[in-house]
Amino acid sequence: MAGYIIKRIAVAILTLLVIMCITFLLMNAVPGSPFLTEKSTPEQIARANAKYGLDKPLYVQLFNYIKNYLKGDLGTSLKMQEGTAVSKIIFHQGKFRLSIKLGVYALLLAIIIGIPLGCIAAYNRGKWIDGFLRVLTTVGVAIPTFVLATLLLVSFAVKLKWLPTLSSSLTSFKSYIMPVVALSFYYTCYIAKLTRTSMLDAINQDYIRTARAKGVKTRSLILKHALRNSLIPVITYLGPVLAGIITGSFVIESTFSIPGLGRYYIQSVLTRDYPVIMATTVVLSALVIFMNLVVDIAYKIVDPRITLTGKED
Repeated sequence: MAGYIIKRIAVAILTLLVIMCITFLLMNAVPGSPFLTEKSTPEQIARANAKYGLDKPLYVQLFNYIKNYLKGDLGTSLKMQEGTAVSKIIFHQGKFRLSIKLGVYALLLAIIIGIPLGCIAAYNRGKWIDGFLRVLTTVGVAIPTFVLATLLLVSFAVKLKWLPTLSSSLTSFKSYIMPVVALSFYYTCYIAKLTRTSMLDAINQDYIRTARAKGVKTRSLILKHALRNSLIPVITYLGPVLAGIITGSFVIESTFSIPGLGRYYIQSVLTRDYPVIMATTVVLSALVIFMNLVVDIAYKIVDPRITLTGKED
C-alpha cells in the first residue's frame, strides 16, 4: 500500500513538471514581447526583459521558474498588476476562492438534480419519461457551455430582465443563478446518465429480485438497496469532476464578468503576462492532479488488488 502511494505521488509530481515545461515552451513560442506597445522602444523592451530575466536563454528561465516554485515564489505580475506578487493575486485577492465557490455550488446542483433524474429514468425504463430524460441528458452533454451561458444571458437578463446582466459581484442569490446553472448543466446531465446506467445494472441483480420477491416496498428497494450500490461509479466520477468543474469555469467567468481565476487567466494570456499564465496553469493543474491522486488512492483502499497500471494482481 505504501509503495503504491509513493509511486502515485511520484507520477503526480512528474506530470506536474511536464505540464510546467510544456506550458513554458508554448508560452515562449509565441512571437513578441509582453512589453511591446505602440510607444515602447527597443531599448525600453530590452531593459524590461533584463529586469525580469526574460533576456536569458529559455532553459535558464525554465530552471529559475521551477526553482522559485519549489521555494513557493510564483513570481511577480508583468502587466496585469505590475510588480504585485502572483501568489497574492491568486490567493489573497479572492480570485481562486471565488472560482472554487462557483465550482462547488455548480457541483452540488449537479449532484442534487442529476442523481434523482437518473433514478427516475432507470425506474421508468422504457416509458415516456425515460425517453424524455435520455434525450434531455444527451442534448445537455452535447451542448457547449458557452452556448448555454449566452442563451441564459439573452433570455433571462436581456429580454425578461429577471436576473442581473453581469454577475461581477456575486453578492446576491440572483447573481449566482445563471453562472451556476450554465456551469453545472453538463455535469448534471452526465451524472444523470451515469446514475441511470448504474441503477439499471443494480436493479437487474439477483439480490434486488430476491428483495422484491420478499415483498420489500419499491421505495425501500430503490433507496436502500439499488441506489446505494449504483452510486459507487458516481462517487468515483466526482473526484476529478470537482477539479474539472473549477477549471472549466473560464468561459463562464468571462461571459458573466465574474472576477475569478478563470477570467483573470484569459486576460493574462491576452496581455502575455508570463508569470500569471505559468502560476495559474500550475495551480489548476495541481488541483486536477491532486484530485486524481486522491481517487487513485481510494481505489487502492477499496480494492487492494489494483496496481499502478490499473490491472489486478
